[in-house]
Amino acid sequence: MHHIVTPAGRAPPAISKPDMIQSELKERHGKIRVLMTRQGIDAALITSNVNLIYTCGRVVSGYLYLPLDAPAHLFLKRPDTMEGEHVTPIRKPEQLPGLLQACGLPLPKRMMLEGDELPFTTYNRLAACFPDTEVLPCGTQLVRQARSIKTAWEIEMFRHSAVAHAKAYARIPSVYKPGMTDRQLSIEIERLMRREGCLGIFRVFGQSMEIFMGSLLSGDNAATPSPYDFALGGKGCDPSLPGGADDTPLLPGQSLMVDYGGNFNGYLGDMSRVYSIGKLPRKAYDAHQTCLEVQTEIAATAKPGSVCEELYNKAIDIVTKAGWEDCFMGTVQKAKFIGHGIGLEINEAPVLAPRMKQTLEPGMVFALEPKIVLPGIGPVGIENSWAVTQEGLEKLTHCPEEIVELPA
Repeated sequence: MHHIVTPAGRAPPAISKPDMIQSELKERHGKIRVLMTRQGIDAALITSNVNLIYTCGRVVSGYLYLPLDAPAHLFLKRPDTMEGEHVTPIRKPEQLPGLLQACGLPLPKRMMLEGDELPFTTYNRLAACFPDTEVLPCGTQLVRQARSIKTAWEIEMFRHSAVAHAKAYARIPSVYKPGMTDRQLSIEIERLMRREGCLGIFRVFGQSMEIFMGSLLSGDNAATPSPYDFALGGKGCDPSLPGGADDTPLLPGQSLMVDYGGNFNGYLGDMSRVYSIGKLPRKAYDAHQTCLEVQTEIAATAKPGSVCEELYNKAIDIVTKAGWEDCFMGTVQKAKFIGHGIGLEINEAPVLAPRMKQTLEPGMVFALEPKIVLPGIGPVGIENSWAVTQEGLEKLTHCPEEIVELPA
């Protein structure tokens, strides 16, 4: 067995963000610089919220300039109360070249911008500030690559988040009342999450996926196709946000899956648990057990060097032999993955999916979510967050995994 399990519900030692700032950010900058060196890049100019969190520890309005051979420098618009050795006020990006020179920094020969995140006009405006520099759009890809290997401090953040996440889920039976709709229960769960400290925001990379905190899926709504690349869909309560609860009653004999993002400190842990309204048909428990078997097999065999596609195929083999392939990861529209990287965004690398030749590396953190949707009943399955260690996997989210029965 390669996976490591830490005691459920036990909070890791407290970590203070100020304590981590200097050494942690230095480590992160070093990871980015290694990748910059490989591509002959002199500097990075970072301005998107998520990458600013990663490189300077918080969201600001401004520009983090990361040269290859000098300390990072923050050119700051707002808030205007921040001070520091390498913090300089700025009003507009056209000031950057002059301010760099005033700080004793040479203008870069090759500089990368976040080409996959910046609006077209913003990208062109920043590039035009450096007419004699070769500007490359590879910043998003390169920083996301660095972010895919978490530092020890980042993994500790996931552990802290997981404890709060489990506390909220443990109280779900206490806020359920017979006769509720899925939306009414989802409101109560969102309240539980917020009371435990969830920040609420659900950050997703790209412009094509949106959701509020997560989803509660019950009955046949779990099979409703979605335009978003989530594991399961749901109709939602309005076409402007087509995902999750759709305001239908929670009925006896139905299952419901709670899948909320555990953003308690900026890092999005992921955990799904299944509840039932009264007893479910026997096949629902059998299908749920198959999903647990997939998790057990992946946890026991995955390790550094494991190929993502091969782990996906292993799951498909288990589900197919058990006879659930037609319902695995959806019915009408199936999700083509069983796991995804998590971090400051919910969809980071790696992805456990067909044709994904990437291998697991120590420091990666991902959610594994084998799920089955049963017509007339609803969703069953499991989702936990895992960290890749030198030896195998460490489970980060600890919460009972059996189907929890709620009163009909």
